[in-house]
Amino acid sequence: MAAATQLVTPGTAFSHFQPLADLAPRVASPYGLPIVDDCATCKLRCDSFFCALSPESRRDLDQIKHTNSYPAGALALVEGQTARGVYILCQGRAKLMATSRDGRTLILKIAEPGEILGLHAVISGKLHELTVETLQPSQLAFIAREDFLKFLKTHADACLRAAQHLSRDCHSAYESMRSIGLSHSVTEKMARFLLRWSANGKTTDGKTRVKIAFTHEEIAQLIGSSRETVTRTLAEFKKRQVAELHGSTLLVLNMSALEGLAAC
Repeated sequence: MAAATQLVTPGTAFSHFQPLADLAPRVASPYGLPIVDDCATCKLRCDSFFCALSPESRRDLDQIKHTNSYPAGALALVEGQTARGVYILCQGRAKLMATSRDGRTLILKIAEPGEILGLHAVISGKLHELTVETLQPSQLAFIAREDFLKFLKTHADACLRAAQHLSRDCHSAYESMRSIGLSHSVTEKMARFLLRWSANGKTTDGKTRVKIAFTHEEIAQLIGSSRETVTRTLAEFKKRQVAELHGSTLLVLNMSALEGLAAC
């Protein structure tokens, strides 16, 4: 089934596929991403979750998905909405958020390419429990709920992948609760956050450098704190020569000291 180009402005919610007139060539999106419609020939495919399906399953998946590109700040799913389908994140990253009645936001997870968004609500038949917002220009493939459930029933490998995905999400939620609920201070929460992200960094001369493109507000939402407290804590880490955050670059100056703060 052919995909259509859909323009969504930042902050706009899109809960189901709404194709516009198919007037533009499908070689590149308005957001600088190549549009990839075919899972079988996708050069972006990784080894995780739905990217690792069998060739037969990937072929059948292509028949029921609708691929589009979206700008940073677009809302794929909104907490409390009816689950009309799932999104597979093909390119880019997205944050999964829960919001309280008084407007406070907690980021539970950062989704990476190959992950499924909205899976729990679609399988359970309940409302979406999280809001999903793109962090950068992203490509997502939408699959309607009825088509997706039929697909799982007829493809054992896809069903297993979905179960593994749910298990991983559950484990991730446990880790978030443990980090936020059992940490004794914001310093400990911040140290754990920086340690987790520095794990994929490059170490040279005892210093670890890694990109973490989050604002202070987003870091606060990830560790259950306030933006002002995050700014003060990062300033303290810099003063103590433990870690520094310059724009989107994290530089860990003293890994053992950071580990000590995380274990307080």
